Amino acid sequence: MGKDFIFEETLEVSASPEQVWEAIATGPGIDSWFMGKNSVEGSTTVRQAFGEYEPEMPVTAWDPPNRLRYGVPAGPDGRFVAFEFLVQGRDTGSTVLRVVNSGFLPGDDWAEEFEAMTLGGQLFWTTLTTYLNHFAGRFATPMTIFGPAVDDWPTAWDSLGKAMNLTGRPASGDRVKFDVDGVGSVEGEVYLANKAVVGIRTEDAFYRFMEGFHGPLIASHSCFGEVDADAAHQAWLTWMTTAVSKGQTS
Repeated sequence: MGKDFIFEETLEVSASPEQVWEAIATGPGIDSWFMGKNSVEGSTTVRQAFGEYEPEMPVTAWDPPNRLRYGVPAGPDGRFVAFEFLVQGRDTGSTVLRVVNSGFLPGDDWAEEFEAMTLGGQLFWTTLTTYLNHFAGRFATPMTIFGPAVDDWPTAWDSLGKAMNLTGRPASGDRVKFDVDGVGSVEGEVYLANKAVVGIRTEDAFYRFMEGFHGPLIASHSCFGEVDADAAHQAWLTWMTTAVSKGQTS
């Protein structure tokens, strides 16, 4: 049967249209709020690497700084995904960004994937808004950490919250302060928490945790300061594994 989908978001940000375009149409810009490692080849192709998922997405509209559209072409089963960004500046120096994410999920088992896309999309569009309001013009080093397998997600989220010095599962608006050996002190605010994700903003980073789709706990971090990515990757993997294992054995 399958599922046609379309998500539309209108983001009002304090950044200029040029800063918004830099965030959505350059590899370093996309790295600073989206997932994985990204690159943009001229006005023709957007590439992404997130674990084994490495789509190559042709650009079908390129009108800087006003409009951008790209996506994964339809496959043999009809699956496709497209992203469109419409940028409109305001006299006050702020910008309205309209995002349209559309596509098709094949098969009769689309519901779980659709829910994951919905919850994940909420994280990424909220992160983009937060990035443009707090970090516009700065570029981050992205890190993707595939952590431990999780059998009991409610318990895992509760354990992660306790590892952040909270009483339980993180919630939007929570203030966190905790130490990660090899990284240092992490102090910031949970800018978004839903059923499947937690996003934390600090003075120089986004730290985000996600339920892997049929997989492990995943961290997708963006660090705006100097960082030893390899050392930080191992430090976060150790921290995540320890936090989750405490919940599973308690």
